[in-house]
Amino acid sequence: MGISYKKLWHLLLDKEMNKSRLRESGIHSATIAKMNKGKAISTKTIEEICRLLDCQPGDIMEYVADDIKI
Repeated sequence: MGISYKKLWHLLLDKEMNKSRLRESGIHSATIAKMNKGKAISTKTIEEICRLLDCQPGDIMEYVADDIKI
């Protein structure tokens, strides 16, 4: 699966914010769409989100391993 941003969506709810607030703060809608799909985003964007929400990267995302066995 890769990176999950479920922690970010929960954090937004906890802070009574929504995805629109991210867009208003300068996070591009295409980037938000990428996060919805669990795709990679830049570390610069992660930094901007952490600054906005006053949190650490681990508070907004986590690595989720694939169930593929080698």
